[in-house]
Amino acid sequence: MSKPSLALDEALQLDNQLCFKLYAASRAVIRGYKPMLDQLGLTYPQYLAMLVLWEWQRQPPALPTVKALGERLLLDSGTLTPLLKRLDQLGLLLRKRSSADEREVHLALTDAGQALRERVLPLKQQLLCEHGVNLDELGELRDRVGQLLERFMAPR
Repeated sequence: MSKPSLALDEALQLDNQLCFKLYAASRAVIRGYKPMLDQLGLTYPQYLAMLVLWEWQRQPPALPTVKALGERLLLDSGTLTPLLKRLDQLGLLLRKRSSADEREVHLALTDAGQALRERVLPLKQQLLCEHGVNLDELGELRDRVGQLLERFMAPR
């Protein structure tokens, strides 16, 4: 039985895995967001949904539906439904079944959901400042990770 090569050993070390670095960084960032989200009364997935709904206030999609939100967030309806139900209970959004197709659920922000947006930016700026985040570096990293995501999401 031959010994594995040094290159193979290094290739299989945890700290050399991009997937691990992305996973660990994602968990750390979400943990870092928790104090801000606690002040807003949101979980991280709820926050992501609210970001999309705020985007839709400025540029609405043809159909602001649960399906469209799931496509935007890369989540299935089984994951989204309880999340949206909770946002509805919090009075931040309204869910309404389409009269044309009962399977279609349309989403709209309430006044409270729209007002919550104004509280986010100062809290997010404080969060980034506390962690010493350079906005230019953050933008570059976001763009690079976005390119990586596109490659992995592209049909093969």
